[in-house]
Amino acid sequence: MSIPPVMTEFELFALELAREAARVSLPYFRGTFEEVDKGGAAGFDPVTQADREAEAAIRRLIAERYPDHGVIGEEYGEDRPDADHVWILDPIDGTRAFIAGLPLWTNLIALRNEGCPAVGVIGQPYLDEIFIGGPSGARLIKGADETPLRVRACAHLNDALIATTDPDLFNGAELGAWTQVRAAARLARLGCDAYAYAMLAAGRIDLVAESALKVWDWSALVPVIEAAGGEVTNWRGEAPDASGQILAVGDARLRDQALVALKRAAL
Repeated sequence: MSIPPVMTEFELFALELAREAARVSLPYFRGTFEEVDKGGAAGFDPVTQADREAEAAIRRLIAERYPDHGVIGEEYGEDRPDADHVWILDPIDGTRAFIAGLPLWTNLIALRNEGCPAVGVIGQPYLDEIFIGGPSGARLIKGADETPLRVRACAHLNDALIATTDPDLFNGAELGAWTQVRAAARLARLGCDAYAYAMLAAGRIDLVAESALKVWDWSALVPVIEAAGGEVTNWRGEAPDASGQILAVGDARLRDQALVALKRAAL
């Protein structure tokens, strides 16, 4: 494979942010850190010292380099969300995996330009992996090595390897739709959070379906997968939106097959 073209200014900055997020968050992994349950009666929803410190560090770099850009982050909210350029941050996606010592958590960083995700980063510091997508293409950066990312062909759902984080997160109608898709697929994997989307871009997984995602959960995934040749939609087959229902496919032929079930539970 050839090396992708030289990265743009914003892609290079997103890579810088990913490395800063890794620098801050990785020392806490499998170590000691403060943890708070912010879910209350709604159920366990942890946030850790690593989440907060990583987002704070990313925000500092953005403010220094691009003071006119907006920021939306899971931990510290919105700052100029209507700006032409808005950085969307999930400092640690998969906090439950982080707490459990499982290397499936990621740092998610996206740049939204005029309302659309234009650059995305999925970083896994423990594995020293940064999956980045944008105008120059999609690539995996691991140490000093760069490898182009490309989804794989998979024409039929019954040949597909699919994933979701946890079927218990689906409501009743959504669970029924997921169960139908899972029954048709060759193999399903659970519990990977955003790392599943990185594996889709890398040509290892064919389809990921999720619901109840916030904008910081899915924005970084879109440029990575699209630059690798895949597609990301909601469960109506349209652009991702506030419904939080996400369908990502490596091969567009899988989209319509999955939507036969998923559209019945679409919001």
